[in-house]
Amino acid sequence: MTDKTLIQNLFPAQESIPEAYRLPEYIEQREYLVDGKLIDWEGDLNPIKSPVCIKSPQGLTQAVIGSTPLMDETAALSALDAAVRAYDTGRGEWPTSSVAERIQCVESFLGRMRQQRTAVVNLLMWEIGKNLKDSEKEFDRTCDYIVDTINALKELDRRSSRFVVEQGTIGQVRRVPFGVSLCMGPYNYPLNETFTTLIPALIMGNTVVFKPAKFGVLLIRPLLEAFRDSFPPGVINVIYGRGRETVGALMETGKIDVFAFIGTNKGASDLKRLHPKPHRLRGILGLDAKNPGIILKDVDMDNAVSECVTGSLSFNGQRCTALKIIFVHQSVADDFLKKFNAAVSRLKPGMPWEPGVALTPLPEPGKTEFLNKLVADARQHGAEVVNELGGETNETFFFPAVLYPVNSSMRVYNEEQFGPVIPVVPYTDIGEVIDYVIESNFGQQLSIFGDNSADVGMLIDSFCNQVGRINLNAQCQRGPDTFPFNGRKDSAAGTLSIEDALLQFSIRTLVAAKHNEDSKAMITRIIANRESSYLSTDFIF
Repeated sequence: MTDKTLIQNLFPAQESIPEAYRLPEYIEQREYLVDGKLIDWEGDLNPIKSPVCIKSPQGLTQAVIGSTPLMDETAALSALDAAVRAYDTGRGEWPTSSVAERIQCVESFLGRMRQQRTAVVNLLMWEIGKNLKDSEKEFDRTCDYIVDTINALKELDRRSSRFVVEQGTIGQVRRVPFGVSLCMGPYNYPLNETFTTLIPALIMGNTVVFKPAKFGVLLIRPLLEAFRDSFPPGVINVIYGRGRETVGALMETGKIDVFAFIGTNKGASDLKRLHPKPHRLRGILGLDAKNPGIILKDVDMDNAVSECVTGSLSFNGQRCTALKIIFVHQSVADDFLKKFNAAVSRLKPGMPWEPGVALTPLPEPGKTEFLNKLVADARQHGAEVVNELGGETNETFFFPAVLYPVNSSMRVYNEEQFGPVIPVVPYTDIGEVIDYVIESNFGQQLSIFGDNSADVGMLIDSFCNQVGRINLNAQCQRGPDTFPFNGRKDSAAGTLSIEDALLQFSIRTLVAAKHNEDSKAMITRIIANRESSYLSTDFIF
């Protein structure tokens, strides 16, 4: 059971941090990767603050663990120029290389990446406050994702390694890259979700400009040499700095062909508007969400509570797939709240490296103030914090606040909190919940908790055209990675799964000829003499 004293004494003194998890020294990063070279940035640096505060006789101080380049427009454009040269209108070494050659490069990168597991995991903990278990899981899941992507591409290429004959025409259909991709990931999964667009973009033959997330930046540093040594020059370029000074300039050139972005719908819209040829820009976007959990009156309450606690508070609720609002039938609301609050009180707060820790400090500057304002607004309009210590704050730490009864006049009813505030809305008429989902600006996922199959079936039919995924008696989530991950409305553009991502970063191209002896002879010569990297019947094992 958490008490107020524990929260007040949450942060450690430097000497009490286990040696295995201490950062050895301040990390001043000046390197960035352009055209196969690590270049030293000679300009200003951006300090990287950890959400972890350090206790000293003078009080608590937010740890500054390093710095990264504050690159300007000129440096960012040099990275874009390198990617454009490497693509060379589709005639460059990378887009014309065979699938087997691209796979070999990605496998080489994966081997080097695995050597950096300890460094990346430590930086995940220090930069974004993710606990040790989840940081290790993010790294390992990312490696597994790369392996699965390689295997999926092999299977995709096998299906394309034959010719078809239809209506007197010989044809071979293969997938080819789009061009130059700009990849930007989110701070909550700065490795995994970033790589779910970055790796498919690369392995399909696109060249890439990659800008790390706004938090979780230093953890890319241990991978820079692996990128440099595994791919031809200009294929992968890594830039840093403020988005308005770097990314905006890239979009304005019109040279970006694919925009892979995980963030807010406002940020995506602002950047897309800068592109002078928007119809030529493919957007692959993972955006905001306000995923509801719906508790029906006939329900396995223990399961619903367990799933809703995990769904709303894993990584402090800082997940696009988190349950952001919970609707509970009035008849079971008291039982739900009693059990939910008890479960929240058992969650252990602490530092990311401590065993069993579930609640950690928040990386966004001003986040605790933002959450407190949401709570104050809800209180002003009739809700109460109904769990013990709810909203208790210490610097960058915020203990989860369960708000009840929430109604439509409150900001938290529609606004995505992206943090440990859990709004609970009582209802008597399920039509109110259906209307909420239909009228919402977002449509990523939702969860239905209930045992009455007729009620659940009716809700499935009500919601299947509103969201990308309906979870039955389970929290919202992304995995397994073989399942489609998408959304409607302002929540997403495009579909990501292992195979879907390969399709998003490529386009089908057909080579066709008349089905006659001359055509067959010419195609046979091209294949036999390996005169084309596109036309091929090679089978990748």
